[in-house]
Amino acid sequence: MASNFHLNDGSSRPPRMEIQQSWWAMTGLGENGREWTMEEKFEKIAEAGFTGISATMPSEQDYAQWHRLLDKHQFSFSTIAFPANVKDMLDTLEAARKFGRVQYINSQVMDAFVIGDEAVQLLEGLLEASSEAGIPQFIETHRGRITQDLLRTTEYVRALPQLKLIIDLSHYVVGGELDGTHSRSEEEFEILLQRTAGIHGRISNGEQVQVDMVNGGHPMIKHFKRWWRKGMGNWYANAASGDILSFIPELGPPGYAITRVAENGREVETTDRWQEALLLKQIAEELWEEVVAEASNPQAIR
Repeated sequence: MASNFHLNDGSSRPPRMEIQQSWWAMTGLGENGREWTMEEKFEKIAEAGFTGISATMPSEQDYAQWHRLLDKHQFSFSTIAFPANVKDMLDTLEAARKFGRVQYINSQVMDAFVIGDEAVQLLEGLLEASSEAGIPQFIETHRGRITQDLLRTTEYVRALPQLKLIIDLSHYVVGGELDGTHSRSEEEFEILLQRTAGIHGRISNGEQVQVDMVNGGHPMIKHFKRWWRKGMGNWYANAASGDILSFIPELGPPGYAITRVAENGREVETTDRWQEALLLKQIAEELWEEVVAEASNPQAIR
């Protein structure tokens, strides 16, 4: 059963969270100066307990390899699209039909200069196209896209009750130089979090889109955990049997990742991006457990 409103597998299972890994976030990862192969990356993702992969659509000549590895590890697959018009979405939907494994589409809608009624009409057309095709589509909160800033995105949410979001607040935190204490931004975040369909795990501050999470922690971690927990709770409160919430650690390679120049002149990342992805996975699992426990027993977390 598919719709724009829920990701649902048609089962009678209780609502659940699945944690996929971003394929983009695996770029450049490896050991001893060698990047892992595609098969090795799949193995690492499986060993870490992820349930699937989020990636752009593979080329047709790569379908067989992707199918083999997804089947081997029993992974789900969601895809990322960058539609600028309804035709782009129709092309993505046709590619998804051919590939045959797409759980849902995460759209970064182009571009930041489409605003107002034109933006609302575009979003409405994209959602109608995916609904007719029977593939859920959620819109990511992303800079440089139709969701460029916090205020305009809340306007879209108010105008389109069917609009559900892939929440990535790192873009609004860095774009608005937010520190987690501004009451107006909290009010706007609350509007977006009521439409949570999935969450991208990345922590930013007012100056950098991807900060160091491990070395001593970071003061923004507590705020992102609070926002993610709120989004999870909002989703869970309205979930039905078979519904799935997606969480995806999405830590980008350079230039998202902070780098330095090593003694040999090579540019190297200042953090272990794979270990940080595993930390984000752990944080998401702990927050989810809290949400489910509190829903079962409202006094449990108080």
